Amino acid sequence: MRSDVRKAIEILRKGELVVYPTDTLYGLGADIFNEDAVRRVYEIKRRPSHMPLAIMLSSVEEMGEYAFLNPLAEKIINAFMPGPITIILKKRDIVPDIISKDSVGIRVVDCQAAREIAAEVVITATSANLHGGKQPCTIEEAKEQLGGGVAFYMDYGKLPCTPSTVVDVSEGKLKIIREGAIGGDEIYGRL
Repeated sequence: MRSDVRKAIEILRKGELVVYPTDTLYGLGADIFNEDAVRRVYEIKRRPSHMPLAIMLSSVEEMGEYAFLNPLAEKIINAFMPGPITIILKKRDIVPDIISKDSVGIRVVDCQAAREIAAEVVITATSANLHGGKQPCTIEEAKEQLGGGVAFYMDYGKLPCTPSTVVDVSEGKLKIIREGAIGGDEIYGRL
């Protein structure tokens, strides 16, 4: 494990925030079980508190612990995860209400550093920018927007810069919320 990954894990365990790389954009991470840390994610991003946050897991095998899977979800998971997709499912009680109330967006990214962190600390998966701000493709773009409220920035150079595709399958039907790195046609073509 790289030293910056170890450092990020230590900082997250102390209740601080970390900007970390993914397979799409830079993410802003807080321990989802630390309510104060999650509240700071909302504050630093200036994100409305009624908007749910997604979570980052280290493997698809863990998803059933945090959400209720269904046959459609399993098809999408098998086809596209790990990868640049956020899948919204009915949440289990383990997911704190400050993250989301009924359903939860889950990411399992194709980025080793992010998955190593999430293996130790389940973290928020939200872009490292102000709400509605410029997509953080570089660490400088994240720092410009979030500044000193973040304890540690992990610089992995310029990232692909296309946000994840967001799909809601919580009701067992496919609803594409945001088309991103994976096109809708590609998703429908794999089902």
